[in-house]
Amino acid sequence: MALPRPAGRPVVAAVALALAITAGAVVGGSEDGPDRPSPYVDVAPDAALRGADLSRGVEALQSRLRARPTDFGAWATLGTAYVEQARTQGDPSRYREADRALDRSLELRPGNDAGLAGRAALAAARHDFPGALRAAEAALDVNRYNAGALASRIDALVELGRYEAAARAADEADARRPGVPVFTRYAYVRELRGDVAGARRALSRAVGPGAGAGDAAYVATALGQLAWRQGEFGEALKQCGKALRADASYLPALECRARAWAGQGDTGRAIRELREVVARSALPGPLVALGELYEARGRPGDRAKAREQYALVSAWVALARANGVNADLDAAVALTDHGDRAERKAALRAAKAEWQRRHTVHTADALAWALHVDGRSDEALVYARRATATGFREASFLYHRGAIEGAVGNAAAARRWSAAALELNPGFSPTGAKAAKAAVAAAAKAAKGQAS
Repeated sequence: MALPRPAGRPVVAAVALALAITAGAVVGGSEDGPDRPSPYVDVAPDAALRGADLSRGVEALQSRLRARPTDFGAWATLGTAYVEQARTQGDPSRYREADRALDRSLELRPGNDAGLAGRAALAAARHDFPGALRAAEAALDVNRYNAGALASRIDALVELGRYEAAARAADEADARRPGVPVFTRYAYVRELRGDVAGARRALSRAVGPGAGAGDAAYVATALGQLAWRQGEFGEALKQCGKALRADASYLPALECRARAWAGQGDTGRAIRELREVVARSALPGPLVALGELYEARGRPGDRAKAREQYALVSAWVALARANGVNADLDAAVALTDHGDRAERKAALRAAKAEWQRRHTVHTADALAWALHVDGRSDEALVYARRATATGFREASFLYHRGAIEGAVGNAAAARRWSAAALELNPGFSPTGAKAAKAAVAAAAKAAKGQAS
């Protein structure tokens, strides 16, 4: 999980929406004015749908629109559902379909809040976070209770590095539309500040005994991912097990469980699970994790298998860019460690470009590491320090800081940061953890030699 994100993403409650539509309900736009909650079903972020449910919901929406092609709310819902399909299925070509559906919604009813909220979700999915923020705020100008827009506004502010503003937006969303989407985003804002206990409390109160299977799987997975980032592999497995009991097909839970198994040293089991994940959704995160596990296992043929996974990352980046996605951060993170020389140079350019667009802990770390790998560790140290400045507990950031400190001659700092990475999460990366252990051992040997 090199790029921790809120377990929540803008998700369409497609089945519920489709049922509401086919029952004759209006979906999405509020006609009660901006200061009253919409009585209609609207785009609901973070319902953590199962893939089959989402597909059935899309089919129902398509059927509805064949019968009633001027239903602007249904077009908005369909557009946002396509965004979610693109994300969960690893198929960026769906974004073009989302574009067309949302355009149609806004042509039929200019300025409708459901269409604008869908635009915010699409912009965020394409990593156009300024655009996502503009669209979310435009939707909230129309309907201040639009759940999708409230969630996308928080996401955009987080991804722009405006953490204080994101915290205020989360508080405001909680006052207007409290629920799972707000709690999960609030938790992530707390985690970014280093408040892991606060994040865990927020997630723990996100769902009650009567929660639906989707919400239960989604929140349990978020708790599992949080535990994994703290190196609590047993707790991660417990939470992922809870998620999978609610939804046995939930890919984020399967990925989280595989990473926890890897952290416990069960490499074969982790590889089998991740192979299932990438077969269904070939996204950069699990592809890199699977490739690194092959590298770490080191059986005959494993190196070639690892290269296959990294090549798929490059293919995904190219496909994403062809469909309007800014994939610079994904490329920088994956290809700095696992690309060839030309790809590493491209990764550095991508990291620089992303830093120009937004200053977050993730872009700072990506740029720091790309500069270091390019032999420019003095420059890298500035960004490594920024990446570790908020208190966010991410072992890969600590490892990168240690390696960069060592490269510029700060031996004590290198040992301290590398050891901190392993203490926090000894399974943060099969290859990175091995390098961190070697760095700590070398530093200890050097210190012992100096003492004698």
